[in-house]
Amino acid sequence: MLRSTSGTTRVVLVLFALLLSVVFVLPTQSRNFLQRVGQPMAQVLAVPIRALAALDRSVREAWDGYVALREVYEENRGLKQEIQRLHRENSELRERAASSQRWAELLEFKQGASFQTVAAQVIGRDASNWYRGLVLNKGERNGVNVEMGVVTPAGAVGRVVKTTAFTAVVLLATDPHNAITGLIQRTRDEGIIEGSPHGRLRMKYLPLLSPIQVGDRIVTSGLTGGFPKGLAIGTITRVDKTEGDLFQSAEIMPEVDFSRLEEVMVITAVSLPIEGEGEAAGPLVDPTRQERP
Repeated sequence: MLRSTSGTTRVVLVLFALLLSVVFVLPTQSRNFLQRVGQPMAQVLAVPIRALAALDRSVREAWDGYVALREVYEENRGLKQEIQRLHRENSELRERAASSQRWAELLEFKQGASFQTVAAQVIGRDASNWYRGLVLNKGERNGVNVEMGVVTPAGAVGRVVKTTAFTAVVLLATDPHNAITGLIQRTRDEGIIEGSPHGRLRMKYLPLLSPIQVGDRIVTSGLTGGFPKGLAIGTITRVDKTEGDLFQSAEIMPEVDFSRLEEVMVITAVSLPIEGEGEAAGPLVDPTRQERP
């Protein structure tokens, strides 16, 4: 057994020595042999290596693309949010500018008016078939009382019909239950202006022989409480005259756009004209105060 093991060892050593001799003694032949043997194996091994390299490259490119797209997505989302914020700010600034312009017009109207007013904001609106009115954010605490007239720089709006400490309800001139005495500027004829169920104005009880015509302008006559003389009401768009009637009437296009009222002026006191030249007005009078006989 010992001899067999020794013989095997000698055989292995001899074969190893022969292999070394082949490599060192015949280097050119050895390289050619190894190349012939290794080239097919290298080609076989190169296929999965190239596949793995391509897969790795695709994975890296896909990951880099995902990271880049993620960054672009986050950036786009941030830009969209910024654009929405800027749109909101722009809308708010436009609204503030429009509101400031309207208040400036009211202030200019107040300064040039010959009567005392209180500025109020519209906080409610009712335009049902039974009632056409506004709710204001000013009330008795601000000197607003029932029967006071309400106006804008464009003209007459309506009359206060109900008040609380901090609010007031205004019956619009277009309401059928409201009536204002009007004056035709060209002919100086007077009549009663009432609202209609369709939200329009109509002037009644005009003299039958009055030469009124389409285009005539109507203003307040100042004969009823709440409104001074000369406030714009509207323009005649149609004249109704029927044979046999005692009066004629006219349809009026109002100067005020009642659907867009946001700020108004409540007339808290009017100035009454007095006789004599050189004096345009007398003392201020509360339109809600009733004179005693």
